[in-house]
Amino acid sequence: MKSSEFVNKFKSRYFWGNILAMIIVVAALGFGVKYGLDVYTHHGESITIPNIKHMNATDAEHMLDNLGLTMVVTDTGYVKSLPADCILEQSPESGERVKSGHIVYVTINSLQSPTIALPDVIDNSSLREAIAKLSAMGFKLTEPQYVAGEKDWVYGIIVRGQHVTTGQRISVEDSLTILVGNGQRSADDSIDYIEPSADPIFEEEKGEVDEFQEVTVPEEQPATTPNKE
Repeated sequence: MKSSEFVNKFKSRYFWGNILAMIIVVAALGFGVKYGLDVYTHHGESITIPNIKHMNATDAEHMLDNLGLTMVVTDTGYVKSLPADCILEQSPESGERVKSGHIVYVTINSLQSPTIALPDVIDNSSLREAIAKLSAMGFKLTEPQYVAGEKDWVYGIIVRGQHVTTGQRISVEDSLTILVGNGQRSADDSIDYIEPSADPIFEEEKGEVDEFQEVTVPEEQPATTPNKE
């Protein structure tokens, strides 16, 4: 290729048109990628989390949905003074700024109080052991009720005036009364005392006589000597 032809190509409109088109395409791609990322990540957009604590769960979810947020229930709790299905906790907390589509995790109030299975403490532990175990599990305890029996031994548990058994589920709102021994034997606990039978060797049976016959030994006769004539 001659040098004049090479210079003429640089001067042609077709060549510069292609260069300009390539520049426009690259610029458009760069702008499109940037704009797309901004839209995808909601660049520059922020939503203030509202305070939804103690609101009804349905109303709170509707409010968040209108703001472009999503509510997800992750746990339940129980507060006796609050109505069922109200929001107890939220995360993020109110006042924080997040992007559209962010998830707000909540804990709602349960309709019924939670229950706990009664552990094996009846007739299987002392008063101190039972109190420690039941208190650690969250049970409410009243003053122990003493009954006749081995001192400080657990003989039963009463809830609302009824005896409960091991494994029975009891509401955390109910109070437990432990029946514990006072160290005294009940009068109803009879003892069958059996006199030891007499040894027949040393005691004669009634109405019988031990008959025996005396055996005499004959006296020895003095020895006689023969007469000498």
